[in-house]
Amino acid sequence: MKVGILGYGNLGRGVEYAVEKNDDMEIVGVFTRRDPASVSVRSGAKTYHVDELPNMKNDIDVLIICGGSATDLPEMTPKYAGMFNVIDSFDTHARIPEHFSNVDAAAKKAGKIGVISCGWDPGMFSLNRLYSMSVLPGGKDYTFWGKGVSQGHSDAIRRIDGVKDARQYTVPVPAALDAVRSGKNPELTTRQKHTRECFVVAEDGADLEAIKQAIVTMPNYFADYDTTVTFISEEEMKRDHSGLPHGGSVIYTGETGEGNKHVIEYKLDLDSNPEFTGSVLAAYARAAYRMNQNGESGARTVFDIAPALLSPLSGDEIRAHYL
Repeated sequence: MKVGILGYGNLGRGVEYAVEKNDDMEIVGVFTRRDPASVSVRSGAKTYHVDELPNMKNDIDVLIICGGSATDLPEMTPKYAGMFNVIDSFDTHARIPEHFSNVDAAAKKAGKIGVISCGWDPGMFSLNRLYSMSVLPGGKDYTFWGKGVSQGHSDAIRRIDGVKDARQYTVPVPAALDAVRSGKNPELTTRQKHTRECFVVAEDGADLEAIKQAIVTMPNYFADYDTTVTFISEEEMKRDHSGLPHGGSVIYTGETGEGNKHVIEYKLDLDSNPEFTGSVLAAYARAAYRMNQNGESGARTVFDIAPALLSPLSGDEIRAHYL
């Protein structure tokens, strides 16, 4: 299966690692909006400018699009679904129906498959929420994220005047986790579920108190959370906060019979958020290719794709070893 990677940031590099782990895949090229000569690709795959994509319709089986959800993917995924089977990790939950509709129209017209919102949330966590509520209707689901680096929140801090670098960690509140796991079905506010820990490198002479207040009062990011701000040196940032770990849990509580309680939990503990997300994208790229080979077209989500399509193994092997 010939894979194209559009975008070579953290996620694009994660996809590159994932494709190398799969013997039935190879990278045709990495596509970038930058000067291809300025992009050093670790695997040695050939680098192209994004404008070359329309000329390579016959060379790529699946294009994995590694752009941002805010502005890149709403434009890129429908556009390239008109040329290729595509996968993205669109994660703006409120806009998923709109994005699905746009990709569906383009993919159907081109006779291609477009899989949207892959990764772990949306993605693997979404599947576990749906499985749980289907098995135990009438229950209650909870999603906790972290402890892990939020790249979007870290970027929001870096945009504050006087900030040189920053990392923000989302951290579940232990008492809230314990209450949910015990089956108590608590009603939890945003503030009660997570805290936010911010590590900031300030520019020389910057007003530290002003930076702190700008962070803790920032609407949509920090104002609704208990937030701590710690100022550190560049050396400490490089030493202690250079990775991109993340993870979390989906916990679902429900009842059967006359009050028998059940707790379902799916947990991820990830050393590298982008590398794990890239691995999910690669597995769903295989599924997209197989569906298209069978004559299917249009948009799909993780809900629409059978697990067997993700695996490089045959049906006989899956049944013998995993069922």
